This record gives sequence, C-alpha cells and structure tokens, in this order.
Amino acid sequence: MATFQEILQEANNVVPKISPNEAKFMQDEGALIIDIRESDEVSLSGKVENAFHIPRGLLEFQTKLVNPNGLENFTPENTIILYCASGGRAALAGKSLKDMGFEKVYNLGGLKDWVDADLPIEK
Repeated sequence: MATFQEILQEANNVVPKISPNEAKFMQDEGALIIDIRESDEVSLSGKVENAFHIPRGLLEFQTKLVNPNGLENFTPENTIILYCASGGRAALAGKSLKDMGFEKVYNLGGLKDWVDADLPIEK
C-alpha cells in the first residue's frame, strides 16, 4: 500500500508544475485555468482572473467526457491548468485527469504563487 507522500509524489511526477507567468501565457492562448479550492476559500481570497471555479470533489464530473453540460472546452484536447492553495490538491486532481485521458494538464501551484507574481485576481 502506498503512503500519502508516495501518492502525492507520483502525482507531482506526472503533472508538470508551471510558473504563474507560463500559466498566464497559456491562458491567453486558450488554456482553461481551474481553481479547485472549496467555495469558502475562493470567497475569502478571490481567484485568478478569468479562471473557472470547480471544487476538487466535483472536478471530474464537470468534464465534457462525463457531463455533456460540463464546463465548455473542458475536454482532453484542451490545455488544463489547475491550482489550489498550495499545489497538493492540484497535483492529485491533475493526475486524475491524466488517468481520464487528458494529456495537457499542468499544476500552477497555489493562488499565492499567482498573487506573488503580481498577476490579476478577481474577487
């Protein structure tokens, strides 16, 4: 049986971590940035400008693979960038998407990384 740290390390190995500036460039080129934090976290801090909010527990259910009414362009063909508070949930969620056939999945890390790069947020 794997430990949590081993599971997290495996997720980090398959979901590349990118910088906030790389994420912003990719977003400008059409990538979806998805905030997977809980609703109360988002209401306290805001989120990346033009990001979508889907709590971690609902992420897989909002893909077009699973739900025809899911998030527009949330398809395996599109680039998906995930973030949370520190990057752990984003890595685990990214691995889940990879397991579902999404190939272009990236981990932005945490909202703090975006804010520290002086990139725009929305309340």
